Amino acid sequence: MVLSPEEWSAVRLSVQVATTAVLLSLPAGVFLGWLLARREFPGKAVVETVLNLPLVLPPVVTGYLLLVAFGRRGVLGRLLEDTFHTSVVFTWRGAAIAASVMAFPLMVRAMRLAFSEVDARLEEAARTLGAGPLDTFFTITLPLARHGVIAGAVLAFARSMGEFGATIMLAGNIPDETRTIPVYIYNELNSPGGAEASTRIILVAIAIASTALVVGEILERRGRRKRTG
Repeated sequence: MVLSPEEWSAVRLSVQVATTAVLLSLPAGVFLGWLLARREFPGKAVVETVLNLPLVLPPVVTGYLLLVAFGRRGVLGRLLEDTFHTSVVFTWRGAAIAASVMAFPLMVRAMRLAFSEVDARLEEAARTLGAGPLDTFFTITLPLARHGVIAGAVLAFARSMGEFGATIMLAGNIPDETRTIPVYIYNELNSPGGAEASTRIILVAIAIASTALVVGEILERRGRRKRTG
């Protein structure tokens, strides 16, 4: 199956956007996954509600809110303009931000589950031997939860590859700049004969998503076996 240059461009952009989205989200995802799994604090329910909003809001609503925030009149948009003299609206960076926001809840859920299954007695033993909180986290907690952390990153990558609604609002539909696989398919289906022409890239999208889901499931199962065995 040979893809056209436009299809290759969409695949390349999708991989670039999804990879950037995961890298942007990963530190906060690990922190929130651990925090929600191991700590009780005032406002935890509010944090969980805000975290999960992208899962229940229409993606175009999330995209509109991002456009308001990152537009020239938005707080984050003005900050980027004044500090770095740049904008993310209608750029692939904007697509990555939209994808990271939409995929973030899935990432945190997988990581939260992984951290909650780590035996707290092992962490307590490390602390009794003189390890500090950070040492305990990086030498005990994170290694034991690593399969769940990686699975969360893989799921976020797959979700980012399929992101459309928020992306079209914040990044638009610009060839070779923001036209990812979902945007490319949407554009083709609105063109005469587009349904037949988009078959190849639809199959590519299915293959990438299926591979990511299988890898994520294998990692989660392996992590559960190691934590319980």
